[in-house]
Amino acid sequence: MISIQSVSNGPTASREVQLRERAQQLESQFLSEMLRHSGSVKPAESFGGGIGEEQFSSFMREAHAAAISRRGGVGLAQHIFTALQGRENASK
Repeated sequence: MISIQSVSNGPTASREVQLRERAQQLESQFLSEMLRHSGSVKPAESFGGGIGEEQFSSFMREAHAAAISRRGGVGLAQHIFTALQGRENASK
């Protein structure tokens, strides 16, 4: 699970938090696309189907993906965070 660790106060700590949030957002977007392609988060066509349900199902899919990511996801966010942090350290 991704946790935002409290490190020292200052610009480094806030930058680390920003990188963790971005990594978690990227994982969430990835998971949303995977859920879309798998068809696992599809509306039950309780309103007769059609284009309206298809368009609004994307909101449900994104909410599911964000919830999965907040609960630890698939571990992708940690790898993204490590890569982002490494790029920042290399550019200093």
